Amino acid sequence: MTDTSLTHLDARGQASMVDVTDKPETDRTARAMARIRMAPATLAHILDGQHPKGDVLAVARIAGIQAAKKTWDLIPLCHPLLLTRIRVEITPEGDTALLIRTECRVRGVTGVEMEALTAASVAALTLYDMCKAVDRGMVIEEICLLEKQGGRSGTWQRDGAEPRS
Repeated sequence: MTDTSLTHLDARGQASMVDVTDKPETDRTARAMARIRMAPATLAHILDGQHPKGDVLAVARIAGIQAAKKTWDLIPLCHPLLLTRIRVEITPEGDTALLIRTECRVRGVTGVEMEALTAASVAALTLYDMCKAVDRGMVIEEICLLEKQGGRSGTWQRDGAEPRS
């Protein structure tokens, strides 16, 4: 199989979970992000902490953490992982957006990219859900992997991504 082959397809082209039985355990880390754009008044409403549903940012962080832990249950061919770290940070970006940055770590035989991406996606969806009553025009955008480390393929970093701190 070449590096450009789709790993979740068997020799007959059918969907198949990758066999990781003989892969060595390594430390693996992945960072991802998502951005949610909204009206300035919506962002101000979130940041002032007076939302009727409670602390919107805290709920979104917890949702992202839960989602990372359940990635294997949400995405059919993902392996269940014993994650050792899940970090979800949500920060204002200007007066019209929140930037969600996630990091997942594991010592295991397969990567954590999907867990980091799922955490970012679900945190953004949670923000949308909690604020849709005041702003249905919000847009979730730029969900992407920023960096992955570990495993046979080593380190990959998106052009322009901040290095891990």
